Amino acid sequence: MTPLPENILSSSESRRAWNGACVEVTEWRCAGVVTHQFRHQSENRLIAVLEEVGSPCEPRLRQNQPCRIGYLPRHMDFAPAGMELWGYSADARFVKDATLTFDLTVLRERRAIEFDATATTAPRLRFSDDRVWTLVRLLAEAVTDSDPSSQLYGDGLIAAIAARLFAEPPAPGADVKGLAPCQLRRVVEYLDAHLPGRVDLARLAALAGLSQSHFSRAFKASTGMAPYRWQLDARIRRAQTLLIDTSASLDDVAEATGFADAVHFGRTFRKLTGATPAAWRHDRKN
Repeated sequence: MTPLPENILSSSESRRAWNGACVEVTEWRCAGVVTHQFRHQSENRLIAVLEEVGSPCEPRLRQNQPCRIGYLPRHMDFAPAGMELWGYSADARFVKDATLTFDLTVLRERRAIEFDATATTAPRLRFSDDRVWTLVRLLAEAVTDSDPSSQLYGDGLIAAIAARLFAEPPAPGADVKGLAPCQLRRVVEYLDAHLPGRVDLARLAALAGLSQSHFSRAFKASTGMAPYRWQLDARIRRAQTLLIDTSASLDDVAEATGFADAVHFGRTFRKLTGATPAAWRHDRKN
C-alpha cells in the first residue's frame, strides 16, 4: 500500500470507466501543509476541485514552484500526457476532487470529435468553466450509481465534457438534424427490448450508423430528450403499467424496472411524475 503524503490523514476513492474516459473521485482529510504529485502522468488529465476546506488548493508544475495564476473558485487543471503536476495547500482540512483521464484516440474514433490541437497539448492551470465544472460534478456523483440509466448518462456527460474541452468550434449557423424515422425506430426498439438493463451509447450510435456525438445531438433533436432520459422515462412508464395492471409490491415493481430498491424507485418516480408510486396507483385505481 502506497504511504500517504505528509499531513494527509486519510483518503478514500472511487472510480469508474465510461467510453473513452475514466473518472476517479478522491476525498482527502488533511491537517497542515500538503504537497503531493498527481497520478496518471502518462495520460491526458482533467482535475476538478469539487470541495475544499482550509487554504485553497494550488496546482504546480514543479513541487516547489508556486502557481503564477491567482485563485479561482471551482477551478480546474488540464495536464496533457507526459506532464507532471503537483497539488499544494498551505493548510488543507478536507479536499474532494475528480480526475478524468481521457483516451483521445477512442474519443476521436467513436465520437467523431475533431480536436483542436492546442486544446489537447497545452496545459491549463486554474482555469474556470462553470459548464464543464458542473458536468464533472454530475459525473462524479454517478461514479457509484448502479442504476442502469447511469451508463448512458455518464456516456453523455463524457461526450459533453470532451467536446467542450477539446473540440474545434462548430461552423457558424450549423444546424443539428434529427434522426431519420428508420434510425429512431431501430434505436427505440432496442431500448425497449433491453429494459431495464444497462445500455451503452456506443451500441445505440452503431444502430443509427452515426458517431456517438452526432447520435446524441440527433436523438435529442428528434425526441427532445437525451438518450439516458428517454431510457429512464421508459422505465417509469413500464412501472406505471405494473402499478395499474398488477398488485405487485413497490419492491417488486422497483426490481422489475431496474431500481436498487423501493426507496430509489419512489424518489425517481416522484421526481419525474410529481407523485409517489403509492399515491399515483391509488388515484388511478379508485
